[in-house]
Amino acid sequence: MADEQNKEQGQQSQPETKTVTPPGEPAPPPEPSSNRRFIVIAVIVLLVLAGTFFYWRSTFTEDTDDAQVDGNLYQVSSRIVGHVVKVYVSDNQRVHAGDLLAEVDPTDYQVAVDQAEADLASAQAQYVQASTNVPITNTNVNTNVTTSGYDVQGSQAQVAEAQKQVAAANARVAQANANAKKTQDDVDRYAPLVQKDVISKQQYDAAVQAAAGAKAQVAESEADVLAQQNAVQTAQQKLAQAQAQSAQSVQNRPGQIRVEQSRAAAAAATVKQAQARVEQARLNLSYTKIAAPTDGIVNKKNVEVGANLSAGQDLMTIIPLTDLWVTANFKETQLAHMQTCQKVELSVDAYGGRKFSGVLTQVGGATGSMLSLFPPENATGNYVKVVQRIPVRIDFTNLAQEDGDYVLRPGLSVTPDVEVKDGVDDNCKQKMQQAQNAPPAQQ
Repeated sequence: MADEQNKEQGQQSQPETKTVTPPGEPAPPPEPSSNRRFIVIAVIVLLVLAGTFFYWRSTFTEDTDDAQVDGNLYQVSSRIVGHVVKVYVSDNQRVHAGDLLAEVDPTDYQVAVDQAEADLASAQAQYVQASTNVPITNTNVNTNVTTSGYDVQGSQAQVAEAQKQVAAANARVAQANANAKKTQDDVDRYAPLVQKDVISKQQYDAAVQAAAGAKAQVAESEADVLAQQNAVQTAQQKLAQAQAQSAQSVQNRPGQIRVEQSRAAAAAATVKQAQARVEQARLNLSYTKIAAPTDGIVNKKNVEVGANLSAGQDLMTIIPLTDLWVTANFKETQLAHMQTCQKVELSVDAYGGRKFSGVLTQVGGATGSMLSLFPPENATGNYVKVVQRIPVRIDFTNLAQEDGDYVLRPGLSVTPDVEVKDGVDDNCKQKMQQAQNAPPAQQ
């Protein structure tokens, strides 16, 4: 400090040197200028170079302040009608997927499950009975067909036997006629002889009796022929009946089997219906326990113990903490070099510009104005061109580590910087290629 004061005093004690010009003589030329001009020029050149560099560097990224964290808000609602008996959460409470949120009185739904299971047991018993009747009916029908076939064969044999008996009866008639003729011829020969006493009266009477017996035998044989012919008709009727029964058995066999199979199929369908009712009843019973669909924070809770719920009634909203992304509305003039899988640096305003890494995954299908409730219609002739904005989706690439304390919330403002030059994410590019090469989904 003392040295500085002595230096200043020494500078003040030095006499100033002035150049005195005699009267009538021209002034001497000024002294050469210092290096200040070169310094100024150098500074200007440096500023121009710096400005050019920063402008050139700005072409490597595109950014916007019209961006925010986005996510799917899960509206939790009741799927059944019932009375609330328990509520396990409160507003702004953090929950995990599967945690119980509320519970509905399960008594009525448990009774419905028991009733459905009883109906299922009854349907299964009927199905067992119907399915057992199918082979039994099949056996009985086949037996009837076989038996009726045997009856036809037996009837045919009876007809043939009766026809043979008719032939035998006719033969006996012929034999009886021959005997009758012979005996009558004997009577005719004996008649003149008895009158001449050539033969005895007794012998003649015996011939007459033999002729009468032969005639009676002819009548009996003819009657037997009629009887045998009636037997043939009866056998033929039985044959026709047996043939009709056989044909009916053969014709009815597929129908009877189909009837039993249809009954078995109907019983099986009844079993499936009963099973569906059991599953529906169990589902309704499971719906009495309302669980969180995802990890998140409970918000807008409007259910309390004792409330009577209706199907579809909103109970609360789950704000996700992990399934998040960023929706950035870039100007249309910024999209010239943007493409999917480009790396993005995300700066969140709420936490002092905390940085997150991301990747551009989708570019919106239309501008924000076209997706608004009342899209513009410039048909009046007073059109003024306005730069439009396109929504762009940016996914976080390392959210589990970068947001380990779960500070991100849907709606937070974000400033994304998209690397439009040499900033393609390799993992994203591979996923896109796999998705393009994947076969189309089966409908």
